Amino acid sequence: MRFLFSRLVHGIFLLIGISVLAFLLFALAPGDYVSEIRLNPQISPETLVALRHQYGFDDSIAVRYAHWLGAALHGDFGFSFAYNVPVTRLLGDRVANTLLLTLPATLLAWLVAIPIGVISAAKQNRWEDRAVSLGNTTLLITPDLLISLSFLWFALRTGYFPVGSMTSLGYEEMRWPEKLKDIALHAAIPITVLVLSIVPVLIRHIRATMVETLQSPFVRAARAHGIPRGRLLFRHVFPAALNPLISLLGLSIANLLGAALITEIVMSWPGLGPLLLESVLARDLYVVIGAVLVSTLLLQAGVFISDLLLFASDPRIRTKSAG
Repeated sequence: MRFLFSRLVHGIFLLIGISVLAFLLFALAPGDYVSEIRLNPQISPETLVALRHQYGFDDSIAVRYAHWLGAALHGDFGFSFAYNVPVTRLLGDRVANTLLLTLPATLLAWLVAIPIGVISAAKQNRWEDRAVSLGNTTLLITPDLLISLSFLWFALRTGYFPVGSMTSLGYEEMRWPEKLKDIALHAAIPITVLVLSIVPVLIRHIRATMVETLQSPFVRAARAHGIPRGRLLFRHVFPAALNPLISLLGLSIANLLGAALITEIVMSWPGLGPLLLESVLARDLYVVIGAVLVSTLLLQAGVFISDLLLFASDPRIRTKSAG
């Protein structure tokens, strides 16, 4: 278990480093939350002074970070200036909403990419492979923002799918099957956009790994024994090419989180993306740091899961860890 323990320790140090960097960069930027609300003529100078003292803006960066870190170790990530609620309560619903998009999108993207990548490798340099390559290239050169705007235009033009928020008016009065259907209809377009944003990368990696594995001596021996092509590809070649693809899982989650931030903003999905943008504009320091850390934690969780799968599938890693 030394392998997994080392990965866990690396993840903890990464979170600490990200928190220091985010706090330092945000704190050194000109202005703060009190400076932003100073433009409101209804707020007196005395109130501004009291707010600066209450929020600790007059303390040094090191003191403020030390106070925040001490509270964060006890599960308190600070207080939102703009929303007037604890950051943990604010992030809870937003993280759940983001996972409601990213988890199904990850599953669907891999379910689509695996057969396409395997077939493309098996049909190397044929018309099927060239068609997949053309589609991949087209999606790769298309910005995620353009894909999101195109699907948003399609939804608004046709009216087949609702856009904006994640529920319709009257959601609270619906029965639970209707609630599930309503959320699914709202999530359909964002999930489709996320799948299209990550599928080309997965297909290219799967195809490259499969092409390399197909050139192995055991594949030629299996063909000589008359093993059918379909069984050879999915029962023998694909498991042999699995390790690099498991490592790709963490990278795919990172790409998906980045695309989700843009998609949520365009589609008005109440996830981490809109919250992070609003908090940056409002100079809401602790919400920004909390959102960045949660995004990093989700990425670390994906990488840790891929490490667990590698540990379970590759006996060489288990032997090295035991040694």
